[in-house]
Amino acid sequence: VQLQASGGGLVQAGDSLTLSCTASGVPGNQHAMGWFYQAPGKEREFVAAIRWKTGYTDYASSVAGRFTISRDNARNTIYLQMNSLKPEDTAVYYCSLDTYTPYRVQRDPRDYEYWGRGTLVTVSS
Repeated sequence: VQLQASGGGLVQAGDSLTLSCTASGVPGNQHAMGWFYQAPGKEREFVAAIRWKTGYTDYASSVAGRFTISRDNARNTIYLQMNSLKPEDTAVYYCSLDTYTPYRVQRDPRDYEYWGRGTLVTVSS
């Protein structure tokens, strides 16, 4: 399994940015994928997750209403549309894959077995 994330960059507060993560080598469709972020000196935190088969989504309260996670089954890709970005959204963003948990999504990064390389998002004030 490989996860390839992209789309980070430097933006101003209030701007929008979309991250992408393409998965390869994933068996079946009973998995979930998530986005986490990690700011310098802090632990990795949950942002959003989606179940591949049903499209069920979950969001951290800090991003609900501003960020949208979606998937493209044909491209094996998930997206994180980030609107109204704030300086506190500045972090390295990681995509992840959980193949074990059925029927729901997890918020604990320890439940995700596979991780992509992070992509840096910097929001200036």
